[in-house]
Amino acid sequence: MVNVFNLLDERIQEALSKLGMTTPTDTQERAIPVILNNKNTLVIAPTGTGKTESAMLPVMNDILKMSGDDRAGIKAIYITPLRALNRDMLKRLNWWSKELDISISVRHGDTTQHERRKQVLKPPEVLITTPETLQAMLVGPRMKHNLRSLAYVVVDEVHDLASSKRGTQLSIGLERLAKFSKFKRIGLSATVGSPEEVAKFLAGTERDVKIVEVSIAKSLDFHVTQPEVNHSDKQMARKLLTDPDIAAQIRIMIDIIDKNKSTLMFVNTRQSAEAISARFKKLEENIAVHHGSLSKDARIEAEDSFKEGRVKALVCTSSMELGIDIGDIDHVIQYMSPREVSRLLQRVGRAGHRIGETSTGTIITINEDDSAEAWAIARRAHEGEIERMDLHTKSYDALANQICAMALEYGDISSEEVLSIVRKAYPYRDLSRKEFDDVCKQLMEERLIFVNPENGMINKKGKTREYIFENLSMIPDEKRYDVYDVISGRQIGTLDEAFVINFAELGSIFITKGEMWRIVEVTEDRVKVEPIENPQGEVPSWTGEEIPVPFNVAMEVGAIRRIVEEMPDASVKEAVDKIMSAYPTDEYTARKFVEYVRKQIADNFPVPTDKKVVVEDEDKTIMINACFGHKVNETLGRVITALLASKFGSGVAMEIDPYRIKLELPRRIRATDIVKMIKDLEPIYVEPIIEKTLKNTILLKWKMVHVARKFGALSKDVDYERISMEKLLKVFEGTPMYEEAVREIFHDKLDIDMTKMVLEKIRREEIKLIPGRLSPIGNAGFTGGRELMAPETADRSIIMALKDRIMNDHVLLFCLTCQKYSAKKKVMNVDESPECPICGSKMIAALKPWEKDEMELVKKAATLKSEEDRTKVKRVYRNANLVLSHGKTAVIALASRGIGPDTASRVIRKLRDDEEDFYRDILRAERDYVRTKRFWV
Repeated sequence: MVNVFNLLDERIQEALSKLGMTTPTDTQERAIPVILNNKNTLVIAPTGTGKTESAMLPVMNDILKMSGDDRAGIKAIYITPLRALNRDMLKRLNWWSKELDISISVRHGDTTQHERRKQVLKPPEVLITTPETLQAMLVGPRMKHNLRSLAYVVVDEVHDLASSKRGTQLSIGLERLAKFSKFKRIGLSATVGSPEEVAKFLAGTERDVKIVEVSIAKSLDFHVTQPEVNHSDKQMARKLLTDPDIAAQIRIMIDIIDKNKSTLMFVNTRQSAEAISARFKKLEENIAVHHGSLSKDARIEAEDSFKEGRVKALVCTSSMELGIDIGDIDHVIQYMSPREVSRLLQRVGRAGHRIGETSTGTIITINEDDSAEAWAIARRAHEGEIERMDLHTKSYDALANQICAMALEYGDISSEEVLSIVRKAYPYRDLSRKEFDDVCKQLMEERLIFVNPENGMINKKGKTREYIFENLSMIPDEKRYDVYDVISGRQIGTLDEAFVINFAELGSIFITKGEMWRIVEVTEDRVKVEPIENPQGEVPSWTGEEIPVPFNVAMEVGAIRRIVEEMPDASVKEAVDKIMSAYPTDEYTARKFVEYVRKQIADNFPVPTDKKVVVEDEDKTIMINACFGHKVNETLGRVITALLASKFGSGVAMEIDPYRIKLELPRRIRATDIVKMIKDLEPIYVEPIIEKTLKNTILLKWKMVHVARKFGALSKDVDYERISMEKLLKVFEGTPMYEEAVREIFHDKLDIDMTKMVLEKIRREEIKLIPGRLSPIGNAGFTGGRELMAPETADRSIIMALKDRIMNDHVLLFCLTCQKYSAKKKVMNVDESPECPICGSKMIAALKPWEKDEMELVKKAATLKSEEDRTKVKRVYRNANLVLSHGKTAVIALASRGIGPDTASRVIRKLRDDEEDFYRDILRAERDYVRTKRFWV
């Protein structure tokens, strides 16, 4: 068989020999001849199989064939979705640049004006850039001139772009480029479930494209484990102020890291990344953290420290799924189920980065549902059952952006020509003339373009240029809030607008830079926080950008439950063996799951499965156990809450996970009534009910603001909080902006079609609906947000930490009899029955250190005129009476945060069995204070 490297220029072959690359990989063997044959090509292959060289060797080969004027101008554009990938690609291609004398540059938002000018005057032969910078180049006449002789556009990580609005915008951008330049398209993609869709996205509607798909030649080795707690975990739990099961998870992570030279640890949210960082920091374990909310410098430092071996583990979110070069990786840890098959393949595929190596990964799960979900995903990954990609189609805000861009690019251009260019982009293949005209009409109202009614020419306006350069990206413009520590006064970071609007209430807790903070004030541009020395049982309320579990994965979890349910007479070992024969797991993890399902059966509860939905009631709570995944459960839940809200005339609270819909009702309703409601629900009504319920939701308001910004209808710096929903609806309802906001919510958050299909199956009784009372499986949900945080209930380690904190806090002891004695003492040093050393009185108040002023008020009590001051004096006497009656017990309660004499009295007088319960009540009172203090004026 001919070595495909022999098809390349001799200079390239010599360079390959210098690198020791004499034998092509399977990916290179198959892709290079196709690209050399001048075909539009999509290369789908796992990370580490030489995709970049598959594309760039033929590109550089063609450049070397050119001579003289033929080599003038930009010959190839290499587009990546991240600036970090641009940096990485420049490093990789610089060696080839020097070896072959091919000029290569990078151009993105951080490129200096000096460098940009150099590129205009002497364009590089290969330009590495981002989708947004390509947009800017198309409206720059001189750079546009440099692109006329373009021969290739390579789109790296094309699957990542195709699934976003950035990709939708790029698809039109490439058609605009094709209007004046003849180039071939090469796409590089990780393994995807819909290769044809990605290929059409890359090539557009009027071109053929050859798909080169390389199966996962590297073997994949997954192992799913729910760690078993041992004695050392209980000790670690006390140190970390957490539950033993979470300590066990940390122990397993450390064991894996210690056994390997380099470990990449993926988590699903930035909160998990920060939580792991905080725990490892406490254990003095050296790791680096990498996620999208960190600064560029922090991310580069994390990448370099891992690549250079200064740290053995890098904790990251999806920021590391794409092919940034961080060196060889021995093992991948996935903390909790990766939620999607494609994510698992991309993440574990980063291990064994050298050609032909096995990619090994461990999925550490936190509970039985999480284990079953990870099993389903691991099995599907082995079988190649990957989710289909759901492209954004006919996105109106991206269309508006590109119409304005073409108006600016040409000055004036016929609407027919613009529509023709747009329809060549695959996401807009079905765009109607009416939809196009409606968007143009909206843009005219915003004074961004003018459409001549006589000849249909689209003309730019005075605002067009400013609009385009403010909206080069389809990534939503978000205001940033500075975060300040009220104790030190220093800035500790920033938070994005979405976080602040959806989460930042007074008393809410979050983690950043591995430390935990409580929000004490939110102003127009600042979030003020106080540090939390230890978690004290608090669980951060915000779970971050949750990855939705697909319908088919959730249904397989239901099917695994059914396997156990259908083996009632088998021994536990037989059921465990059956699971272990089908899924990559260990005996303990499988046994935990079998026991989980069998407890449900033993307690006489029906088991929710892929063929059975169990509706449970308890007091004012309804739990619908439905294995339908996030999007279907969100859709079905919204429909049910709308019907119930209409019935009750008041709101219904809803929470969902992939296996449950939890409803909190204003009054009790029976499970049988909910069963009847679902059975009677006509599938055809799902969409109109959902759209109606979206009105007045924060989600729709949020989307409308962002879409309106991309239409130029709202300025980038408009204050979201000051815009009323009523006003937004009045102005935007019936416009393309409103339709786009609704479409995007349907696309990102809901699944109307699958929900209708589920309802049809329920009507045909292929899926049975059963009423019941709240069960162990129903009760087991909604723990995913905890992840590595503190326990939900305060265990002994938390109580001991609280006691330790209070004992080390200071109080001011003040004698109310002689009013001459005062002393600042640690609580631990206060006598059991405090007494004044001057007059012998036991009428001693225990004040907080900042209550010094109250002592002066007591001394002036006879002359006080202010009712507020007199009330403060009464509180001091109430305080002293408690100390007189209860001694040091009262001092401990009064030293606690936010607890005054009245609350302290309730805590002290409560009958309880032991000291720990006393501290639990203090903890509860402190939490109540945090939750309610925002209402105190």
